[in-house]
Amino acid sequence: MYKGKRILAIIPARGGSKGLARKNIRELYGHPLIYWTIERAKQSKYIDYIFVSTDSQEIADVCQIECAITVDELRPENLAQDDTSSTDVIKYTIEKMESVGERFNYMILLEPTSPLRKESDIDSIIKLACDNPIEDGVISCGEIHMEHPIAAKMIDDNGHLTPYNEKRLKVYQRQQMDKVYFPYGVAYLIKIDVFMKELQLYTNKILPYVIERWQGYEVDDIYDMLCIEAVMKHERFRI
Repeated sequence: MYKGKRILAIIPARGGSKGLARKNIRELYGHPLIYWTIERAKQSKYIDYIFVSTDSQEIADVCQIECAITVDELRPENLAQDDTSSTDVIKYTIEKMESVGERFNYMILLEPTSPLRKESDIDSIIKLACDNPIEDGVISCGEIHMEHPIAAKMIDDNGHLTPYNEKRLKVYQRQQMDKVYFPYGVAYLIKIDVFMKELQLYTNKILPYVIERWQGYEVDDIYDMLCIEAVMKHERFRI
């Protein structure tokens, strides 16, 4: 709790994965991938409840053994499909908590596939939101460097490269490009009443929380895992 506001952390961890099998519990730098997110959540001074949402008993067992987090009930099968949205999972979780009398002011979504969080990130995001109560929430983002949208290309119907950005600005050096940001999954925080009304994380009143470049890696395939482990070794990453 911070400034009287109760905080619900939701950690979504589906068992199925097309890009990298069993990725949420694959070993990363000596621990299952999901461990790094759960332990950061447990370090928070302000999170009131950590809810791991999974359809996998194997993941639930790893959470209990590795992190002492109990998954009381597996996610329904209809919320464990390839096309299941985060919105559906968040809504279900909030309603489930409210059905047992647990009500919160803010929800913070922490994706296991973004394990490169600093110890201070989660509480800094919570404080930023609660210190600015007229805003709806806070989403982590990182500056885009080499893959700037101005430089992005498409392949047209004739097989030729063509600019993706319709502005077609003539930029010859990266330093000339405007700063643009990508919402990496370190954290997505929003007021619960706003989310339940609009059923989206992105409203017109979301503040940015800018992360460092090395924190922007997200696990989708084995190459991401290799890059993240290299970063962890370089940063001497510890919980």
